[in-house]
Amino acid sequence: MHSELVASRSAEPRDSRESRNGSPQLDTVSLAIIEQLQQDGRRPYAAIGKAVGLSEAAVRQRVQKLLDQGVMQIVAVTDPLTVGFRRQAMVGVNVEGDLDPVAEALTAMSEVEYVVMTAGSFDILAEIVCEDDDHLLDVINKRIRALPGVRSTESFVYLKLKKQTYMWGTR
Repeated sequence: MHSELVASRSAEPRDSRESRNGSPQLDTVSLAIIEQLQQDGRRPYAAIGKAVGLSEAAVRQRVQKLLDQGVMQIVAVTDPLTVGFRRQAMVGVNVEGDLDPVAEALTAMSEVEYVVMTAGSFDILAEIVCEDDDHLLDVINKRIRALPGVRSTESFVYLKLKKQTYMWGTR
C-alpha cells in the first residue's frame, strides 16, 4: 500500500495529538488506516493491521479513537437515484446578517446533505436530495427562502452525477 508512510512513522507511540486549533493531528499510521477504510469500509481489522504494521487490537483501538474524535465516519454511501431520490441540487444562499443561524437551520433539514459557509458569490452552499421536483420546490420555496435572514437563493439542479468520491482524506 503506502509502505513509505508506515516505514517513515515516528517512534512516537501516540496516534494523534491536538493541533493548535484543537483538531487532532494524525500520524502516518492513522492516515494509512483511514486510507485502508476508504478503499473498503468493511476491510477486516486484521487485514488493515497487516497493511500498516499493527496488531488487530491496535487497529481496532485506533479506529475507535478516530470515530470518537469525529475524524471519520464509517457509513454506507448510496446512489440517491437507486433509493428513490430523483432530484438533487446545490443551492447557493445569500444571507443578511449572521450566517450561523441560517447554516444551523439548513443543517437541521433532513433533505440537506451538505452545508458549507463560503466566500464568493454565495454565503452558504447546501446540497439537497429530494424525491422529485415538487419536493425540491417545497424545500427551497417554503422552507429555505422562509428562513429569517435569507436574502436570495440560486439553485443548480443536478442533471447527471459524473464523479463522487471520498478518497481525498489522506492526500
